[in-house]
Order: sequence, then structure tokens, then C-alpha cells
Amino acid sequence: MKILQIGAGGIVKDAHLPAYKIAGFEVEGVYDLDEENAISLATAFGIPRVFGSLDELTAHATEDTVFDVAVPGSAVLEVLEKLPDGAVVLIQKPMGEDLEAAKAILALCRKKKLKAGVNFQMRYAPYIQKAREIIQAGHIGEVCDIEVKINVYTPWHLWDFLFTASRVEILYHSIHYVDLVRSFFGNPEKVYAKTIKHPKMTQLASVKTNIIMDYGALKGANILTNHAHAFGLKHQQSYVKIEGTKGAIMIEMGLLKNYPQGTADKFEYIIAAEGKEAEWKEVEIAGTWFPHAFIGSMTEMKKALENPAYLPDNSVEDCIYTMACVEAAHQSSEQGGVVLPTIDQ
Repeated sequence: MKILQIGAGGIVKDAHLPAYKIAGFEVEGVYDLDEENAISLATAFGIPRVFGSLDELTAHATEDTVFDVAVPGSAVLEVLEKLPDGAVVLIQKPMGEDLEAAKAILALCRKKKLKAGVNFQMRYAPYIQKAREIIQAGHIGEVCDIEVKINVYTPWHLWDFLFTASRVEILYHSIHYVDLVRSFFGNPEKVYAKTIKHPKMTQLASVKTNIIMDYGALKGANILTNHAHAFGLKHQQSYVKIEGTKGAIMIEMGLLKNYPQGTADKFEYIIAAEGKEAEWKEVEIAGTWFPHAFIGSMTEMKKALENPAYLPDNSVEDCIYTMACVEAAHQSSEQGGVVLPTIDQ
């Protein structure tokens, strides 16, 4: 597998390329609209070629190529149009800026027979993989509740483009958790949500969100995020809690606390034993969300390259439903809740 990198922004520098270096994946060349960015990245990571145009990059592709498309959602369609039919391609999330764009991306991938995946990489984070291992072994019984709680201060100024975006928190952040829940529970029956601004961050479309993913009467999935907790590290929270009928898993995600420095991750689990007092056990996990989860996304593309019949776990055919959940969340937020009934005085 030889990767051709399209886009040389911060996420490529901080996560894509470090992950590929850890995994031993070869990046053969890079192209970016800002050639200086591409040159800087190539120098830092030992990438042998910088291409002057997208056409030049695609002309260099072979049957061993995977295209890593890390461009804004609004530019994805234009880039995909220029890739050779039948190509293997990893698309940086989100899958377009809304569901209509995602449908257009899906249609184009089908038309061009692209073996395409989306970089919803949290599902491959090492601590999530460990959680799956414990769940699949049956240790915590039937999973019946997933809760994600984020109460941090996020320095949004690091991403200038978000200040002109009509959708922010769900589309660019909580989308990770929506996709994570789907990776465990599948598609929900309904989605309820409210996403709002903050008085000190009014220039951003939204920075706080509540999402309920409805899986009926026996499963719960709740996502609660607040990116405006500017009161120090002491009460910042960033966790995924997974509960089953016989135990639970608690994952503290250090990346988002005191961002961008972050803090240490923590993985704990508990298994109820009849007649005994259960105890939480801590497990050391090698690797973290950024950059290690990005290895998982690209590994799916490697499998698709090696086996034409393989459908990647993160294929556009699957990830379109994450975009559908995001669209439903925005619609729910806009339509509002139930108005209180009038009470006779």
C-alpha cells in the first residue's frame, strides 16, 4: 500500500501522518492548495514527493495506491471527481457538510465504483478496541447503556473555518460520539437533540449539545457536551461509560481535557460477581485516540486494497447513517420540544 495524501492541514500533521509512521504505512506523496504547507509536511515526515496539482498527483497513482483525502467537507466531491474510477480512498470526516452532501458523495462513490471509507476514527481508538474485547467476551453481559459526557474548554480559535460554519458542535465534534454509539448499537429508531451557543462564544453556531439516540425501552444512549467550561481543569470531564447487565466500562479520554496538551487516559471496568463485592480494575492501554485511532481507519482501506470483495467497516455505505443521525439531531434541535400546556388559573 502506498498512500497519496491530498490535503496538508493540521489534522494530517497531528494525526494522519504520525499514525501512518507508527504503523509503517508508506506515504508516497502529498498535495495541498498551499504548496508551502505541503513542502513543510513532506520535510517533517520524509515524504519523497510534493505534487504541484491534483491532476499531477492522480497521474502518479498505481493499483497499490490509497488516496487519503483530508480536505474540507465542501471540497470532497470535487476531489473525488478527479480520482480514477475504482480507486481506494479514505475521506476525512465529516462526509460532507450535511446529509444532502453525504448522499451526493455516496452516489458519486457508487458511480465511480470507489472503494471509499470515512475517517470516523474514534471507533478504532485503542481504549474502544479494548472495550469491544471485553464486551465480545461476554464479561459485562448485554450492553444496555452508553453515555458520553464532555465538559471541557475547547480553544475553537484553532480552527478558523468554524467561525463561518452554519453547523459546528454536532457536525465537527459530537459526530464522533454519534458514530461510536452506532458502532455498538447500530442505527437508532429516533434522535432527539438540542445544540446551542454560549454567551461568550456567540460567533460560533453552537458549542453545547444534548443528544438522545433512541433504541427503544431497553437501551439508552446519551451524549452531553459543553465546550465552554473555562474554569480550570479540576471539574473538566471527558468520558465514555458503557454499562451492561453484569458490569461496566469507564473510559476517561484525556485528549480533550486541557486541550491541546491533554491529560492521561484511564480505562477501568467492573464485573459483578454473585456473593462478592465487585471492584473496579484499571487496565493500561497502549496508544490513544490521536494519533493511534487513525491507524484503524487506514487499515480498513488496506484490507479493501488487498481484497476487492472486502467492504470496509467504515465504508461510505455505513457512514451515511452517521450523517443521517447528525441530520436528524439538527432537525430535532431546530423543531424544538413540546410547548407547555396552558394551565387554567
